[in-house]
Amino acid sequence: MIKKICCIGAGYVGTPTMAVIALKSPNLEITVVDSNKSRIDAWNSSNSYDFPVKEPGLDDIIKEVRNKNLFFSSDVEKHIDESEMIFLAVNTPTKKEGEGKGFAADLTNIDECAKQIARVSSSNKIIVEKSTLPVRTAERLKEIIKKHKKNDVTFEIISNPEFLAEGTAIRDLFKSDRVLIGCDQTEAGLAAMESLVKIYKNWIPKERIIKTNIWSSELSKLASNAMLAQRISSINSLSALTEKTEAKINELSLAIGKDHRIGDKFLNVSPGFGGSCFKKDILNLVYICRQYGLEEVAEYWHQVVKINDYQRKRIFNIVNSTLVELKNKKISILGWSFKKDTNDTRESSSIPISSDLIINGASLKIYDPLAEKKQIIQDLTTYLESKDLSLKEIKSLLSQVKIQSTLSECLTNTNAIIVLTEWDEFKQVDWQNNKLNTSQINLPYIFDTRNILDIELLKSLGYEVFQIGNGDNTIK
Repeated sequence: MIKKICCIGAGYVGTPTMAVIALKSPNLEITVVDSNKSRIDAWNSSNSYDFPVKEPGLDDIIKEVRNKNLFFSSDVEKHIDESEMIFLAVNTPTKKEGEGKGFAADLTNIDECAKQIARVSSSNKIIVEKSTLPVRTAERLKEIIKKHKKNDVTFEIISNPEFLAEGTAIRDLFKSDRVLIGCDQTEAGLAAMESLVKIYKNWIPKERIIKTNIWSSELSKLASNAMLAQRISSINSLSALTEKTEAKINELSLAIGKDHRIGDKFLNVSPGFGGSCFKKDILNLVYICRQYGLEEVAEYWHQVVKINDYQRKRIFNIVNSTLVELKNKKISILGWSFKKDTNDTRESSSIPISSDLIINGASLKIYDPLAEKKQIIQDLTTYLESKDLSLKEIKSLLSQVKIQSTLSECLTNTNAIIVLTEWDEFKQVDWQNNKLNTSQINLPYIFDTRNILDIELLKSLGYEVFQIGNGDNTIK
């Protein structure tokens, strides 16, 4: 029976997952470890505002179980050795150099975890792959562990991919559509899988726990994210057509979604998908397909990412052509996180769109309810560095950016407003009052890339408005 669990990685996956397991399994002692001591210190803070991950409902659970049966520590090796089951929840970004650059997953963090586990473990372990990994990673882990382990210690590797959506992660964990667990089809592998099944049965109905071989489990995560991203790119591609034909993408989405074979999920238009998973996982899938000689399959999935890039560039071009000349124009950016109810900004569409705006001379005022100023500046810096700009050029461009602490500050004295994240706060703007308070002769253009604003109200107040895929736009 499992009594002690160690989770390596105190980020967006590891902490929420372990918090819910701790809440539902009070008999377990769970320690989340991370080599980043400042991150661990933040999770141990008495002030939930300091928590590194902002996720609805997570704060309350942490407060309930922390220092009872959930602990946070930077003493990684101690808790690896003391545990019986180890979850791997570390980052696996896209490779920036070497074979597979720009496509394959960088497994450096996973490899280092495997070496460390093998080196310090003095008792048998079950290793659970929680990070998103390419198919056949378990085989790689076995080889690393075999090379570095102590002779008398055994390890079983099982796959248990996460299917969490940021902003609803706690709800997803409480009421999962499915929990997927894959293992080697051996006596030892099946026994390891059952030990994890027993933990999930504390709150997940038996019929929602899916058992597969380990390769199916590893590939399912990539495939699921690819299918979800495909739907976003599909509806975004159609938005360009509805604008040309004077159709309305919201009406199109409604009509399509009423077909029970298709359903209505992930049919909302946007400036493009973001987050840590979709782009990374699709590019990884493309790389794997090419490794197996499946060029046509690889190109099919690559198009999903290409459409996402096209949508972002398309939005920039619409803003650019509307304002005619971006130089010295003041533009308000509403939203920086890649979706509402999270502070995660990774791969957010706000980053390339905003970067292109300042490169072309615009001055930006940026507001997001959760994204921190230092993260916004870092996001812009990293993107601009990828454009091979010098430090001097980047510093000059960043001087064109102001991070606002309130929405009202962001909306005043501006030539254009671009809604890039669907925060509820943006839906509640009093546009009549905003119109009266402006000192400008001309009202700012409004570009609503999430289609969350009342376009008829805005038009009645005299605003020039663009919504994605809306054939009734006053901005064409």
